[in-house]
Amino acid sequence: MDGQPLRFDTKIAVILRDDLAPWQRLNVTSFLVSGLGSQVPEVIGAPYEDADGVAYLPMFRQPVLVFEATKEVLKAAHTRTLTRALPRSVFTADLFSTGNDTDNRAAVRAVPTADLDLVGLAVYGPRGGVDKVVKGARMHP
Repeated sequence: MDGQPLRFDTKIAVILRDDLAPWQRLNVTSFLVSGLGSQVPEVIGAPYEDADGVAYLPMFRQPVLVFEATKEVLKAAHTRTLTRALPRSVFTADLFSTGNDTDNRAAVRAVPTADLDLVGLAVYGPRGGVDKVVKGARMHP
């Protein structure tokens, strides 16, 4: 490669609500991207190996862009994700009080789409479509 960054025609983006504590931002981001990695196989690259032949798990093949937004902008982004039918994962405020995967799913299932108290959203898709979804959000500092 000639030193120029590779430009992907797709994008992985995470939008976090701007009032989260630092530990919550990291936790939410981790959970959100795990959803994409498990269901959208094309986002995963090849496994890694160091010079001694020790194998490591594969990771995303492209950068994950992390944004922050107000509750209102996050809600609008969620709506745009749904209307574009893009692969997505959500994290709601209720999930901070659950302690396992079963309770997490039940907490999301208990709330109608329009009433979800979103604190994070991850989305994957064509670059232009994801750009439209994250409109109004700003890059995470």
